[in-house]
Amino acid sequence: MSVTLGPDTALIGREREAAALRERLTLSPVRLLTLTGRAGVGKTRLAREVVRKLGDAFERVEAVDAAEAAGAGPDALPALVRKLTGGGGGGRVLLLLDGCDHEARAAAAGAAVSLAEDARVVVLATAVEPLGVYGEQLLPLAPLPVPGEDTDEAPHDVASVALFVRRARDADPSFALTLENSAAVTEICALLGGLPLALELAARRLRLLPPHLLAARLRGSTTVLAGGPVDAPARHRSLGALAEWSCRGLDPGARALLGRLAVYEPGFGLAAAGLTDEEGIEPLLDRGLLAAVGQEQGELRLAVPEPVRSHALGGPAGDGADAERDAHAERYRRLVAAALPGLAGTGQDRLLRESAAESANVLAALRRLHERGDGEAATALVLGCRLPWLTQGRLREGLEWCDAVAEGRGQQLPEALRARLADQSGVFALALGDPQEAVRRHRQALALGKSVGDRRQNALASVGLGAALLRSGDAPGARSVLVTAFGALSAMGVTGGTAEAAVALAAALHAEGDRRKALETLERAEETFRRIRDGRGLAGALRAGAAMALEGEEPDRAEAALREALRLYEAIDERTELPGALEEFALLLLRTQPAQRPRAVRLLAAADVLRRRTGAEVPQEWRSKAERARTELGSRLDWPDFATAWAEGVRMSAPTAVAEALSASAPSRRPAGGAAAGAQSLTPRQAQVALLVAEGLTNRHIAARLDISEWTVVNHVRQVMRRLGCTSRVQVAGAVGRWA
Repeated sequence: MSVTLGPDTALIGREREAAALRERLTLSPVRLLTLTGRAGVGKTRLAREVVRKLGDAFERVEAVDAAEAAGAGPDALPALVRKLTGGGGGGRVLLLLDGCDHEARAAAAGAAVSLAEDARVVVLATAVEPLGVYGEQLLPLAPLPVPGEDTDEAPHDVASVALFVRRARDADPSFALTLENSAAVTEICALLGGLPLALELAARRLRLLPPHLLAARLRGSTTVLAGGPVDAPARHRSLGALAEWSCRGLDPGARALLGRLAVYEPGFGLAAAGLTDEEGIEPLLDRGLLAAVGQEQGELRLAVPEPVRSHALGGPAGDGADAERDAHAERYRRLVAAALPGLAGTGQDRLLRESAAESANVLAALRRLHERGDGEAATALVLGCRLPWLTQGRLREGLEWCDAVAEGRGQQLPEALRARLADQSGVFALALGDPQEAVRRHRQALALGKSVGDRRQNALASVGLGAALLRSGDAPGARSVLVTAFGALSAMGVTGGTAEAAVALAAALHAEGDRRKALETLERAEETFRRIRDGRGLAGALRAGAAMALEGEEPDRAEAALREALRLYEAIDERTELPGALEEFALLLLRTQPAQRPRAVRLLAAADVLRRRTGAEVPQEWRSKAERARTELGSRLDWPDFATAWAEGVRMSAPTAVAEALSASAPSRRPAGGAAAGAQSLTPRQAQVALLVAEGLTNRHIAARLDISEWTVVNHVRQVMRRLGCTSRVQVAGAVGRWA
């Protein structure tokens, strides 16, 4: 009942929450503060560690295990609370009511109400959901952050990884986070959703399994984790017990809804799940059985967290999982089909971002359709994912799915569908950097298409063949195929396909030396993409135009085109073509603004990492250009500056890399003499520092340029940020770019 606070243990990754809890208990006029969060998130540990260090702020500190006290009878907890808080002097009393869940919730709420008139007493409760008492203040506690693809943090700086590594060393002192095991460790942390109890149980298993095998086991189900301390509550000894305890007391309707939603991969939207309002999900959200994991296009994104999801799918609640999986697959098949008409026009950015948010569920639906042998439905889903997968950088995955559904599972697909799959697989092969394989696949598509007589599809496949031939070095062959395809698509009124053919044809004409006709063809394509509002197609045309502008000694025009292309890619969260655009912009900076060398290094490093994530190979000619640029940068910059800039670029997410590129100031827009409003708020020295920050120089490099100490530069940068209202060097660069 009344408990001690236990041994002093270090909190990992909870510094901010601990500070907030201390502040709420000591500086604000709080009477009842409930620390909420789902089971296993670490509420008890955080509360006890904070309470332990608040002795000077309270005359007495008392701690009660609410669940144990409530188990002694309905009046036991209120009686114990009155006994602990009564008597003594007039000083303040802090009462920790720990574990106010299930049967103890009502008793804990009653105890808190009974203490409302006693101004001396401050109650800190821990519970999965709020007690629902008037005047109650809440402090939600979320799981620890997990590593993500779009984070600038190194794995060892992420709180969930730090906790896992610390507990792994407790179990095996020789354990260390290395390049070889970091991918498996980050996957484990992501699979467990950053839940501290789950991370600690998983870390203990490293005595038996290496990280990559442990990750493989957890992919199937997280409830396999067990082996918690024998002196811990039963629910803390295994994730299966934790999930069962979390679901205790759910009414049949809520349990059925939980089983239905558990089929969905994390990140699903309400509309995609067929939910028309949020009323039915509120009880699940309150109890941590459903979690909000973000939003996209203003819509809440949800997930059934682990281990509850594994428990719901594997236990009695998951008995109808096959029917739910079928319904899930059909729902996403319809969603992809409905989005298809808008993907190459108005609303493209919204639809592509929604497709990215739902990508895990689309893949789950595809796996289900393929498993049950519904070849035509699986094919329709794969074909509908062509542009989303290209945009998301799912190139190898897209290629493999084209082949898998084309081969079928004992079912022969119609030749028309096989032709479209072969054509689409050729597009993925070319994006992966294998033009010869792309040529083979497009020719296969054309051979299959001839017997079907689908002129439109054959013309589209010819566009792919022409692009692949050009990348293979056969410019005359590419031009011949593309001229025919362009004419056919134009005659049939296939607007988007005609513009795509025009971009490829312009490249072929340019390769053969006909620059004038290439520019005319490219301009028509650009106009068409603008008219139909195909942002991704327009970005590709702009990049082609930028390359021709540079050859024609028009760097300003090239820069304007590349900046617009980067903004278009940013709008749709593009991943396949973005690395190339970043490299092109970096090379342009080297040519036109040599002072921007550190920024160019960062962009080249970011592009290298982002491309490797897609699995794509770089054409030899372009690889040579990038390597020459890196060699030049390495010779022009001091090695520490080059290494620092490269490391910064490696850590950049795609959005950060785009922001880094767009924040570079154009030579014609640099401020002069402090005449701009932004510059007027700075001293002359601060304006100098701001300009050098905008050029991408590090503090060390700025110090050397201005012959001042690095610490002085740090102070100047802080003042610049404060006076310009900026919170990062990227924002400073953007502000400088607007001074003109």
